[in-house]
Amino acid sequence: MLIGLLLLSVLVSWFLTGLMRHYALSRGLLDIPNERSSHSVPTPRGGGVALVVTFLLALPWLAYRGGLDDPVMWAMLGSGGGVAVLGLLDDHGHIPARWRLLGHLAAAGWALYWLGGMPPLEVVGAPLDMGLLGHGLAALGMVWLLNLYNFMDGIDGIASVEALVVCLGGAVLYAATGYVELLWAPLALACAVLGFFYWNVPPAQIFMGDAGSGFLGMVLGVMMLQATWVSADLFWAWLILLGVFIVDGTLTLVRRMLDGERLHEAHRSHAYQHAARHYGGHLPVTLSVALLSLCWLLPIALGVVLGGLDGLAGLTIAYAPLLVLAWNLNAGVAD
Repeated sequence: MLIGLLLLSVLVSWFLTGLMRHYALSRGLLDIPNERSSHSVPTPRGGGVALVVTFLLALPWLAYRGGLDDPVMWAMLGSGGGVAVLGLLDDHGHIPARWRLLGHLAAAGWALYWLGGMPPLEVVGAPLDMGLLGHGLAALGMVWLLNLYNFMDGIDGIASVEALVVCLGGAVLYAATGYVELLWAPLALACAVLGFFYWNVPPAQIFMGDAGSGFLGMVLGVMMLQATWVSADLFWAWLILLGVFIVDGTLTLVRRMLDGERLHEAHRSHAYQHAARHYGGHLPVTLSVALLSLCWLLPIALGVVLGGLDGLAGLTIAYAPLLVLAWNLNAGVAD
């Protein structure tokens, strides 16, 4: 029955994305190119609503069939749904940054409440329990992951591909370590994204929008926190899987901040945006993200959970070449 749900999720997401594209075209909800854009033709936006609805509808069925614990279901429904609604309102108008941030913190707090906060970690073989400080840092980390997912959704297909490879990588980690009961949620999210990706593959017929990208960042954060309660090694493994987005997004933010730029303003100075212009298209960069994640980051993550590689050491090994690559691609440097 759960396999059937996954297949149905692909079809529902594909169908709903097509409806959203028709709606956006009929209402003139188009992303118009400007000097900060990475696309050249007006494109419908807001298609991420389809994957949001598909995944949220799948969650209660997953819980009913034993593929998801109830607290995790409520954590994802409340935090993911709240962020999606906030993003949808922002897509159709403008919500001041301070109110968006407050909403994001509330969503993170909701997830932490249902999951029991931030569990103890293991750093260089030693247990680390930060108590209330750990809960606060976890909330900030989830908000950062949400927002960097928004920042990184700047060329065709990249946010979809990142979600696909991270979710599939997470499922591989769970299968390899015997935590098979955990793999259904990431597989369901991957299927919801796959249906949307049909319309978003370069050249995109519709964009995800803040409702979809913010939702993905928050739900992936919830999945990482859920995994951490099961095994401290899985925390490091999830951080490794998310490496492409974390490194590019963070390095870009730091360099723009040091240059005194306004961080809330739109820009096109991420490493992946420089790469898309340099290589003359979105598809090579989007495919490169998938290859980096599957051929570099996933094996290291498996080394952490199976091969005895220390989590922090694995993270350092995984991120080091990504930092060099992002730096050489001028992440955070304006044109």
